[in-house]
Amino acid sequence: MKILAIDSCTNVATAALVEDECMIAQFSLNNKTTHSTKLLPQIEYMMKNAETEFADIDLFAVTVGPGSFTGERIGVATAKALAHATGKPIVGVSALMAMAYNIKYTNFLICPIMDARREQVYTATFKWKADELVTVKEDRAMALDELLEEFEEDVIFLGDGVPVFKEKIAEKLENKAHFALANLLHINGGGVAEAAKSEYKKGNACDYASLVPKYLRLSQAEREYNDRNRN
Repeated sequence: MKILAIDSCTNVATAALVEDECMIAQFSLNNKTTHSTKLLPQIEYMMKNAETEFADIDLFAVTVGPGSFTGERIGVATAKALAHATGKPIVGVSALMAMAYNIKYTNFLICPIMDARREQVYTATFKWKADELVTVKEDRAMALDELLEEFEEDVIFLGDGVPVFKEKIAEKLENKAHFALANLLHINGGGVAEAAKSEYKKGNACDYASLVPKYLRLSQAEREYNDRNRN
């Protein structure tokens, strides 16, 4: 099965072309260019160099959140358009779960964190049991201080929240806190593909029309509107 996996929930735009257990191609681009201008051209470039047509894809996979509201919409819209054009199924996955696939062969908890501003993070907690990545805590938005109170055992942190909060995490958890290396810190298309395989086996693929982003909290504009109209 050939999978085209896409993510644009964070500052990183990434995609991968995977066939069964073989990684055919992958790119990650982390710069200030907006996803609307860099994502699809990079996917087209990757597919061209992999000598693969979009019609050859058996399953499209995309992260549906959490993360940047705009980024989520761009990634989902791109994947939906490709699935629509080819008539192929699509599966939406958690960006946090996809990120957790960066880390394996550990007995530690795995905790991806995304900087959600205002001392909050988007986060979830996972652990490997045999060859299965198991969700310990589902996706949520919460205060970092509240999250750190939960851990009583060793935990590996990764995600764009690490550079922002690493010092605070290390101070709170001391030797229980571990951090992914730079090459494993951010989400990548291969992780999205691995998460998609798991969801596909559970029967969670769908048609393009029913896939939507999943937001864990209101957008900034919605929060500001509510604040202005609270009284």
